[in-house]
Amino acid sequence: MVTGFRIDLGVRRSRPPSLPLLFLLLILMMSVWAESRDYYELLGVSREATTREIRRAFKQLALTMHPDKNPGDLSAHDKFLKVNRAYEVLKDEDLRKKYDKYGEKGLDEQQQGGRYESWNYYRYDFGIYDDDLEIITLDSGDFEAAVNSGEIWFINFYFPRCSHCHQLAPTWREFAKEMDGVIRIGAVNCGDNNHLCRRRGINSYPSLFVYRAGQVWLPPNVNQTQLKPQDEVESAFASGIGWLITFCADSGGMDRHSQRLFYFIPVVFQVTSGATALFPPGSALDKEGSVLWLKTLDSKEIYSQVISHLPDLELLTTDSFKRKLARHRWLVSFTYGDKSVPSHEYKKLQAFLRNDHIQVGRVDCVSDSELCQSLYIHKPCVAVFKGLGIHDFEIHHGKDVLYNIVAFARDSVRAHVTTLRPDNFPSDRKEPWLVDFFAPWCPPCRALLPELRKASIQLAGQMKFGTLDCTIHHNLCSMYNIQAYPTTVIFNGSSMHEYEGHHSADGILEFIQDLVQPSVVVLDPSSFTDRVKGRSEGEVWAVDFYAPWCGPCQALMPEWRRMARLVSGQIMAGSVDCQRYQTFCQSQGVRAYPEIRLFSGSTRQPDRYMTYNGWNRDAHSLKTWVLSALPRASVDLTPDSFRSLVLFGKDHWVLDFYAPWCGPCQHFAPEFEVLARTLKGEVRAGKVDCQAHYQTCQSAGITAYPTIRFYPYLGTRRVRNSSTNNTEHCDPGFFSLFSLCLWIFEKFLNILNEPFLIMVHIVVVYNI
Repeated sequence: MVTGFRIDLGVRRSRPPSLPLLFLLLILMMSVWAESRDYYELLGVSREATTREIRRAFKQLALTMHPDKNPGDLSAHDKFLKVNRAYEVLKDEDLRKKYDKYGEKGLDEQQQGGRYESWNYYRYDFGIYDDDLEIITLDSGDFEAAVNSGEIWFINFYFPRCSHCHQLAPTWREFAKEMDGVIRIGAVNCGDNNHLCRRRGINSYPSLFVYRAGQVWLPPNVNQTQLKPQDEVESAFASGIGWLITFCADSGGMDRHSQRLFYFIPVVFQVTSGATALFPPGSALDKEGSVLWLKTLDSKEIYSQVISHLPDLELLTTDSFKRKLARHRWLVSFTYGDKSVPSHEYKKLQAFLRNDHIQVGRVDCVSDSELCQSLYIHKPCVAVFKGLGIHDFEIHHGKDVLYNIVAFARDSVRAHVTTLRPDNFPSDRKEPWLVDFFAPWCPPCRALLPELRKASIQLAGQMKFGTLDCTIHHNLCSMYNIQAYPTTVIFNGSSMHEYEGHHSADGILEFIQDLVQPSVVVLDPSSFTDRVKGRSEGEVWAVDFYAPWCGPCQALMPEWRRMARLVSGQIMAGSVDCQRYQTFCQSQGVRAYPEIRLFSGSTRQPDRYMTYNGWNRDAHSLKTWVLSALPRASVDLTPDSFRSLVLFGKDHWVLDFYAPWCGPCQHFAPEFEVLARTLKGEVRAGKVDCQAHYQTCQSAGITAYPTIRFYPYLGTRRVRNSSTNNTEHCDPGFFSLFSLCLWIFEKFLNILNEPFLIMVHIVVVYNI
């Protein structure tokens, strides 16, 4: 019997969905779209936006979308919460990089954006000086560069909720307009930069300080009766420095020093009180027309005329470029014809960089286009050439303001960072290179560049540093699958290692140190089974299960490497990439990242582990936790065992006198166990509970906890007749005692290989 079946190939006509169903579907699609909107789109800014632009855009939205302004809109709170979350992420350099690279899944859901201020705060207190172009808002990232640039800065330290600060604001704005171009006017929001303000000793608001050369500047107290203008001016001209001199006298005529100066000049001038004269650099006192009389008392006009008479930057051409830059350090401004001639401000660079032995010049990329194209320079910029030829240079990517350029030039000539191009990219070099793939518009990228310079100084001769602009060299960046900026990669022969950690010189140095001597074992399913589950008896493994896109995982990485170095030789540390080995991690029951597990105990139970549930994930907290899992190497002593084993025994002992309630004692306990294991077989280790055995500790002279005492065994003692003086006899081993003390002390210090914030009393007791 054959059973048949039929297949219908026709299309069945269905009724169109009802209007309510379509409306519901439309609402659902809109809500999904709103939920997944890009943070930059939410704020209405480009991905290249500066922090100031992001702050201004958020303020505009806050004034219109805030729930206080929309009391009838039940969804206003949720809408504004999303906007506030976007602002909190994009204003933070580290969070912004994580978001650019991994999206929202790369952010810790508990971080930022859950609270916001009232509408009045955003209207009256938020970003007081954001709309004032004459006032430069400084933060922790650029404050030091600004005040150390050589320019004079007048800075207003304020707090957003300070009423006196708001009363001052209109006056400060007017003052900034009056002094624009004369001195730099800045503002620091101490609400956002609390650590900076505290470090600068700011304890009241508003606080106004004038800075010069990085220090709070006070006007010099000049004794005019000792001033010799003629000698001063002659000396200045001899060194190529110009002078701006105002002649004034209480009696209405010139004082005697001014008369001496102008009698020195052959040309007869009609000088009256209040005259201001400019002697430009390079001019001569004995030539007519060398002095410019300024017929104004307006500071901005005087400043403008002085700047216009400063010498222009030296023009470098194709013929002179290679020759002049071969052995001398230069700061070069690349311009594009008359439309991009550097501002008169650049003329001051020569004076600011003279003591640093950096010459200043410019190249016209319209006239010498081939030169600029050979250096991959396609728009106006400033670069430092380090005196090693025309190919060893670094382009400035910071703010196009004088103080930032000066700080960059001084740092760059000392550092060893090179701007990379296809012709010098280290793709096949044998020596190790650190390459920073970046985009000039990216704020975290600009913040990382000075840290790279610091790290390059520390590793001079060991590793080379370079930066690659991905907005120019797209193909090269695509070849290495660069998806977010900055991406920092170590090239070591044929191997590549991407840096994940804090954007700091210290973080980079630790990462490189870990590459040279890896402290963390990278595990896959096979090696996890062989090494962790198949561990030998007594071996302990700490394993970090993580995902590369996970924000908390990224924060943990440098701390995990640091912890691994601290417990090296005691505990093995490993890591498993759960994005790459997702199925394996699921089979191990890993449900959240990062998950830290400690595998210890008997090898008969290879799957047994403890999970870290501590609040802190710093290296020292993790170290304390993993060390606590090791079997104890010290013994607890009672009054009887202390007397029999330590005082009258024949072993060397190191003892920890402690109290259970003592916090520093608890912190020190794992360190003492490390010491005990290190000295095992040579020196015995014991602990005495001074709360339980108070009399024992008192008789031993213990006055502070924890106290560490070393009791060396010195052999037998000989006692003469009681009627004579006691004489302690020490065998030749006594002479090795000092070496033994140094040895145990050295081992103790090696364990405390990082600054330890607990005062430990170390006492050597001679048991004779």
